[in-house]
Amino acid sequence: MAIGEEMLVLARAAQQASRLLATLSSAKKNELLLAMAIALEDGSKQLQAENEKDLTRARENKMAEAMVDRLTLTPERIREMAGGLREVAALPDPVGEITGMWLRPNGIQVGRQRIPLGVIGIIYESRPNVTADAAGLCLKSGNAVILRGGSEAIHSNRAIGAILQQVLKDLELPQAALQVVTTSDRNAVTELLQLEDQIDLIIPRGGEGLIRFVAENSKIPVIKHYKGVCHTYVDAHADLQMAEEICLNAKVQRPGVCNAMETLLIHRDCAAEFLPQIVASMEKSGVELRGCVAAQKIIPGLLTATEEDWQAEYLDLILAIRIVDSYEQAREHIETYGSLHTEVIVTDDYRLSQRFLREINSSVVMVNASSRFSDGHQLGLGAEIGISTSKLHSFGPMGLEDLTTRKFIVLGDGQVRR
Repeated sequence: MAIGEEMLVLARAAQQASRLLATLSSAKKNELLLAMAIALEDGSKQLQAENEKDLTRARENKMAEAMVDRLTLTPERIREMAGGLREVAALPDPVGEITGMWLRPNGIQVGRQRIPLGVIGIIYESRPNVTADAAGLCLKSGNAVILRGGSEAIHSNRAIGAILQQVLKDLELPQAALQVVTTSDRNAVTELLQLEDQIDLIIPRGGEGLIRFVAENSKIPVIKHYKGVCHTYVDAHADLQMAEEICLNAKVQRPGVCNAMETLLIHRDCAAEFLPQIVASMEKSGVELRGCVAAQKIIPGLLTATEEDWQAEYLDLILAIRIVDSYEQAREHIETYGSLHTEVIVTDDYRLSQRFLREINSSVVMVNASSRFSDGHQLGLGAEIGISTSKLHSFGPMGLEDLTTRKFIVLGDGQVRR
């Protein structure tokens, strides 16, 4: 079977399954997710064995350590995947929710009700945990899902998909509700992106190159997230000990993810005290630092930050540092170089913090907290299907409600239009 025909058959099966999923009770969907969580934990050794095949090839191909980290399935991460499914099961089901009802002068009642989108295609790289996270969110919100991971994680994704599909079969639900594209043929992605009559939404997760390819080649609406150039601005009125802890966590806790801090902005009035403090902590953690001219005057020998550094998503232990003269200059820098992902201010000035929340229009804006909290799980969504930096149809970490749309419902008692 040609790859185009294979993808069409797969998508038509998903569309058929989505019609049944849309009618499932919350209790049945929760039963499904809880059973999937148990199955993942029971299959932990099997998953690690398959994952090791991917890791072996990654090391042979000299994949960057940050990417190897994303690819790795440890027992803890498998438990986290299972935990994510349980958290999604515990969340309120958005499907069927009536979000408003109003009475018209002629007596009809008009409302809006949440319904599933239908079939969602997820195209992603490296991180096999996305397979379980996306499955849980899509199924709970009544959507069928087609998952196409990168070839670097093919053994891991196949193994996770097989475990989850077996649970669907055991509960007498259509296995086509959750399908993993098992071919590594790159043409599979191109063919999927043409199936606008069967697939309702495409969500790409991965590097900027992948997302731009999907956006440029898809006939289906795409949720975009090109990159995470996340900033932390340390204000003149910041608690510097707190600022150090926040910045260190944002950069080094897991540098290879999109919510890691990439640029640190420091107000000039506290730079002489704070910069040596944070530089010492960052260097101790193995971070390569690149600074502006003002930062180099305080720390001689600091590498020079270029225009490219302000735009960079390093996904590595590298940090760009700029000294700014004011809050306004910090805001201007963020507006110029930010990617609408996550921005943080560290300050004890309440009024300034409120200005930051109002004036910075990235998808997640924080006061006195690490950018690493910009995550669906951490924000109480159970898990996330992705982080949208495009403002339609969703903005920021996407949870259950973001995988639904709303239809109008009308209740009458015989009214006709005259």
